[in-house]
Amino acid sequence: MLITGGTKGIGLGAALAFARQGARAILTYRFGSADPADVIARFEADGLQRPLIVEADVANSADTAALLERIHQDHDRVDTFISNVSFGLVVKDLSDYSFRALMRSIEYSAWPLFEYPRRMREVFGAYPRYIVGLSSGGPDHVYGNYDFAGASKAVLETLCRYMNYRLFSENVRINVVRSRLVRTDSLRATFGDEFEPFAERFQAHRQFTTVEEIADAIMVLCSGLMDGVSGQVLNVDRGTTFFDNLMGLFEQSDLWGGSHREA
Repeated sequence: MLITGGTKGIGLGAALAFARQGARAILTYRFGSADPADVIARFEADGLQRPLIVEADVANSADTAALLERIHQDHDRVDTFISNVSFGLVVKDLSDYSFRALMRSIEYSAWPLFEYPRRMREVFGAYPRYIVGLSSGGPDHVYGNYDFAGASKAVLETLCRYMNYRLFSENVRINVVRSRLVRTDSLRATFGDEFEPFAERFQAHRQFTTVEEIADAIMVLCSGLMDGVSGQVLNVDRGTTFFDNLMGLFEQSDLWGGSHREA
């Protein structure tokens, strides 16, 4: 199984989850974003098969070709592909908007969901059996500084549905896992170090989903137990999307007293 951006956060969590089930994990990263030796140590500490870690930029065609040729040296196909890389310009106001920045975000965050499987078919003669993209609540909810990242996630989710339609006869299951808040370096880079303490003040800690919960959801989608699920965008958020609103905050506040409940 191949995970882009698989050396930390949700990507690493998913890689460890698959490795515990005996899968060979192949992980990509960009230069300077991780220390491969530290990642390998995580696997070896748990007695797991050593992963193959390859430096590859998902938006670089030459890197993609070299990655797949390296995989082909050891494997006849890639059974599972998880498109985990996300990139988006931090937008403070409309002056930060540019067409080039928007396209760059889509190129990194959405396009690999299609491009990687297409290239795999050229190299291995078959698409992966399971394809999973990682999304967020950005298309439906306001996230600070998240304009272009949210737009690229909307493209990702749309591609998932149309790819399922186009690849229906190819025995491919393609889904998107949409998480809400997960405590990762990406969250802090986008929203700042102050966000998590702020959320705790409003008892919003229950809206944080763990890396392990997201990883387990991805693994089950690719286990064969849910092969009837394809072309779907699945929220993995403990149901917080339903009650994450003004009324939910009011109910948790000191203003919510007995008289309101009687009414």
